[in-house]
Amino acid sequence: MPNDPRRILPVPGATNMRDLGGYQTASGQTTRWRRLLRGDSPHRMQPAGDQALRDVGLRSVIDLRSHAELSEEPNPFAALADIDYLVRPVFDDLAPTMQVIKQREPGDLLLDFYISALSGNAPAIRAVLGAVAAAPEGAVLFHCTAGKDRTGIIAALLLANAGVSRGDIVADYALTGPRIAPLVQHLLERTRAHGGDTEIHARFLRCDPPTMSATLDHLEARHGSVPGYLRDIGLDPAEVEALRDRLLAD
Repeated sequence: MPNDPRRILPVPGATNMRDLGGYQTASGQTTRWRRLLRGDSPHRMQPAGDQALRDVGLRSVIDLRSHAELSEEPNPFAALADIDYLVRPVFDDLAPTMQVIKQREPGDLLLDFYISALSGNAPAIRAVLGAVAAAPEGAVLFHCTAGKDRTGIIAALLLANAGVSRGDIVADYALTGPRIAPLVQHLLERTRAHGGDTEIHARFLRCDPPTMSATLDHLEARHGSVPGYLRDIGLDPAEVEALRDRLLAD
C-alpha cells in the first residue's frame, strides 16, 4: 500500500526518504520492510538524520549522483567506516534538464528522457542493480538529489522485478511529488536567478503517474518484462534473483 504510514521515513533534514516495503506481489507475497530504502540526498540531513536511518537498520548507501554533484554536496555517509558507501552515477550530467533543456517539443519530455536513459545508460543502471544485489545484510539506501528520476527508475525496476503491480509501482513513483514540493520551488528559483527557462525546467521536475506507466509499457514492449530488461542489460540470473530476494526473502 503506497499510503502505509511506515513508508515515509522521518529523517530530519531530508524530505523524501521512503521504504519499498509493504507492497503485495503477484505471488501473494509482500515486500519486506527495512530492506530497500529510496531517498533524496542525505547531504541536507540534520545530525539526528544519521541516527534515524541507523534505527531502521541502514547498512549500505548507494549514491546515484554524478561526481560533479558529489564535489559540491558531499555525502556524509562517505566518511563513516561502519556504513558501506558506494558511488554509482546513473548520469554523467547533473540532471535530465542539463542534457535536454533546449528541447521545446510538446509531449512528455521526462518520458523521453527515461526511455533514453534506460537504453543509453544501461551499463550504469546495471552497475547500480549489481551493487544492490551484492550488498550485505541490512537496509540499503539508494538515492540521488531529489529522489525522483534516477531513484525513481531504480525503484520501479526493483519493485517490478519483485512482482509488484503496475498500479503500486506508479503510485510509489507519484508519492515523490508532494514530498519534494519545497525543493522544486527552490530549484525553479535558482533556475530563474541564473536566467534559465523555468517553464521547461518545471516539466522535468514533475512526477506524473502516466510517465512511469508509459516507461513500464516501453520496457515490456522492448524487453518482454522488467526481468527481461535486467537480463538484457547484463545481470545474470543469480543477480536478478538476489534483487528479488532482497525484497521478499525471510
